Amino acid sequence: MRDFSTIRKDFPILFQEVNDEPLVYLDNAATTQKPTQVLDVLRHYYENDNANVHRGVHTLAERATEDYENSREKVRAFINAKETAEVLFTRGTTTGLNWLARSYGDAFIKEGDEIVISYMEHHSNIIPWQQLAERKGATLRYLPLTDEGFIDMTAAKEIINEKTAIVSLAYVSNVLGVINPIKEFAEMAHVNDAVMIVDGAQAAPHMVVDVQALDADFFAFSGHKMCGPTGIGVLYGKRKWLEQMEPVEFGGEMIDFVNLYDSTWKELPWKFEAGTPNIAGAIALGGAIDYLNDIGMENIHRYEQELVAYVLPKLHEIGGITTYGPQDPEHHTGVIAFNLDAIHPHDVATALDMEGVAVRAGHHCAQPLMNYLNLPATARASFYFYNTKEDADRLIEAIQATKEFFKDGAI
Repeated sequence: MRDFSTIRKDFPILFQEVNDEPLVYLDNAATTQKPTQVLDVLRHYYENDNANVHRGVHTLAERATEDYENSREKVRAFINAKETAEVLFTRGTTTGLNWLARSYGDAFIKEGDEIVISYMEHHSNIIPWQQLAERKGATLRYLPLTDEGFIDMTAAKEIINEKTAIVSLAYVSNVLGVINPIKEFAEMAHVNDAVMIVDGAQAAPHMVVDVQALDADFFAFSGHKMCGPTGIGVLYGKRKWLEQMEPVEFGGEMIDFVNLYDSTWKELPWKFEAGTPNIAGAIALGGAIDYLNDIGMENIHRYEQELVAYVLPKLHEIGGITTYGPQDPEHHTGVIAFNLDAIHPHDVATALDMEGVAVRAGHHCAQPLMNYLNLPATARASFYFYNTKEDADRLIEAIQATKEFFKDGAI
């Protein structure tokens, strides 16, 4: 197991000053930083193997294709998919969910069906289903939340019923920091002949994911939130569904044969990957998976829980602060949304930035949740395994300094 005290050295971007203060990067729910090991993979591809995949017989093309498909196998093992044919490379979680709404949704959803999501969903797991419901005459239903920020399971057992065709939920909330019991929801969905779709963007980087154990029909996640580059992601789908679905993008790479008036598609997974893919991104995602596996996903999850158990009580000790989601650190991931009384979250984030502490402020692409909580916005600090208790202390100090700054009437 890697020593967490030395891991920080792998991330050169963290060793800089912002506004004359050492950087404390706490916006990991938005995107994570990249270790030199992943940057080296990107550089090696472009300097040594840059060629298109699957199409060439020359040496560079064969090397690029081998690395690209090796990366698909790394993804398969990382999420414990049954076979690489179930692993589709996408641009990210948003693309994967949109593909599902267009491909699976248009093929299988009919008028009168119900699509079930929750109030805590990211916009990427709301808008595609809104659009699908509008196209097909289906009904979108929302699972309510408890006061602690969990999905209300009693209500869920009533809302998920024989009319339900799709249940689509975040594994981990990007605002409330809760881990949803996906396996239980999958059981509810399947009893009613519905499919279980999982937004895994905030889960795959932080914990062990086993799509077979979860019995998820589909699982989407993004590379840039797990030390990989931007513009690459994964959509997992059970073979039985992917074989029945039509691709939503057409062109080179995904075809078997093109006639003048019709065409046939390649077998899985390539029938969904039209055009030149993000080859470097996919290969570097494999490098990111190697890096995370070297640390160990169970170790990452345990370490982040230790950070949360350290920082959350300290936040609660600050007067005039409200944190959202579970108040017990045991049920809270490294995503912590909060507000300071009488100070707008944007002002909080700006003030923290002047102390070198990078957090996010706004609705976090979760406006229905903000409305549900009767909030305009929140500030959000999100931790990753390269953060430290010293980073947590700097956050606390910066929040206290911000309170003093605004108490004195400064604007």
